[in-house]
Amino acid sequence: MSVRSAGIRIDQKFASYNWQLFGAVSLFTAIGIILLYSAGFNNEETWALKQLYTALIFIPIMLFIGFIDIKTFYDQAYVLYAVGLVLLIIAEILGYKAMGAQRWIRLGPINFQPSEFMKLFVILALARYFHQLHTNEIGVIPKLFIPVLIVLVPAALILKQPNLGTASIILLIGASMFFLAGVRAWKFITLGILGMVSLPIVWGFMHDYQKKRVLTFLDPESDPLGSGYNIIQSMIAIGSGGFWGKSYMHGSQSQLNFIPEKQTDFIFSVLAEEFGFLGVVVIFALSAYLIYCCYRIALHTKGQFQRLVTLGVATTFFLHLVINTAMISGSIPVVGTPFPFLSYGRSNLITMLIGFGIVLSACHSGHTQRRSSKF
Repeated sequence: MSVRSAGIRIDQKFASYNWQLFGAVSLFTAIGIILLYSAGFNNEETWALKQLYTALIFIPIMLFIGFIDIKTFYDQAYVLYAVGLVLLIIAEILGYKAMGAQRWIRLGPINFQPSEFMKLFVILALARYFHQLHTNEIGVIPKLFIPVLIVLVPAALILKQPNLGTASIILLIGASMFFLAGVRAWKFITLGILGMVSLPIVWGFMHDYQKKRVLTFLDPESDPLGSGYNIIQSMIAIGSGGFWGKSYMHGSQSQLNFIPEKQTDFIFSVLAEEFGFLGVVVIFALSAYLIYCCYRIALHTKGQFQRLVTLGVATTFFLHLVINTAMISGSIPVVGTPFPFLSYGRSNLITMLIGFGIVLSACHSGHTQRRSSKF
């Protein structure tokens, strides 16, 4: 290949790259760092700095992943899933314990949560499995046993940590992938009915703090200084922001530390208090744009694997957004689900950046490669 033709191919790759999606994800990450700086300012916390270091490393990695052939992720999907399971088992046996849960693996000064990466590995494994099935086979019950296990095994390991929020996300991601692959709706309705019937059994296996969260959700004012404190302070912060907000770093609830876990679960409360309704609309608009980009990529790709991975990542982002905002507004019990890109948490940020990097790969591969019958 001549130098000139190689240069033309590189130019074509850069021209076909989805820079709009890359820019939107980078902007979202920057907004999160700005919010974390405000949340930790009076406490001299380094949340923003740590998140910034992570972003400076993994945003270029996301850029690089976007240029990788999507077939690479197809080939390694089951391997990555197996690695994720091994990491979950290591976390269960040798993991670092904090706040009553054993969810982290410590490597020197670095702690990471394997459960966060497992969300992406489940998407890749399910996408590969359904890609290999013929359309007529997707609705056959025996063919669904393997993908059900792909979802249930990591969900059970994560629930044992205990981590109800992430386990619930894994189950919802799995259900979404089944639906996107073409599994009939009546099967979901049947599972829903079985789930409702099994609620008393689930209640019996829940930890005391998890039961308390459910009871607090039903009546947060029953214990305003105890279990209901978080939700009450969060709703005060959201309501006091008004339309314009109290301005950056001037939120009374956040700066005076009335909002607990303001860097993680309740970062959206900080946003609503400091930037008001207008700031909330901007974040929702940016979120809608990210999801729109993913769905546009999914519509234009020809491969089932690319389509399912792209929609799976978009659905994961959407589920986190909906659960977090419903949680901090008192609409559902607090389950510890972060807001993507805004909440502090390097494992979650890395997972989301890599996930959108794979979406960029799906888009880029679709533009630059002649697809085989399989892809």
